[in-house]
Amino acid sequence: MAKGKLSDRQKRIIDFIVEFMEDKERPPSIREIGRAVSISSTSVVNYNLNRLVEEGYLIRDQNVSRGIRLTEKLAHIVRHASDVIRIPMVGRIFASEPVLLPGTDSPMFGSDEAIELTRGLLPTTENLFALQVKGDSMIDAMVNDGDIVVMKHEQIWQNGDMVAVWLRDREETTLKHIYQEGETVRLQPANPTMQPIIIENPESLEVQGKVVLVIRQLD
Repeated sequence: MAKGKLSDRQKRIIDFIVEFMEDKERPPSIREIGRAVSISSTSVVNYNLNRLVEEGYLIRDQNVSRGIRLTEKLAHIVRHASDVIRIPMVGRIFASEPVLLPGTDSPMFGSDEAIELTRGLLPTTENLFALQVKGDSMIDAMVNDGDIVVMKHEQIWQNGDMVAVWLRDREETTLKHIYQEGETVRLQPANPTMQPIIIENPESLEVQGKVVLVIRQLD
């Protein structure tokens, strides 16, 4: 959340007030704020609240108990933040023949890499992660090289789902449509020039997630 020239303590006070009002639907008391940010003196809490008023984040009515309101400046930031979900970018997925992944000690993306999306774009907001696509085996499914797929971490799937698959025996990964066919599993590319991958031993296959959204990378 973007805040002005505030101390860490004042930022913690803002965060607590926002969370408290979202949860309780009323402002916190001076003592509740003090306990939340480890300030024992009510006068120190009052000083910091007055600073937040001066910076334009709060409105205070000194004559009313719990007389704290968010200004439109802060309310706008809070509304925007609540509409946005941050999804970790954890690596690359190969939409081609299965490709050996690098070791876990050499990640392709930093742990703080993420994308931000509006909640309304997603059918779910739970257990999500993002991967960058390499390869062109899924081009007929509108997934091109360089696109980003948002995945739901889930191992249960249905025929036709687009999934990230880990092939244990090969230590390789791929992005494909998946189909159960008797005792075998077919990993089907969406590219007429490529052949499906037939998995004779389904126990060697692990579905790591299903695609819930594709983010096109425009040139």
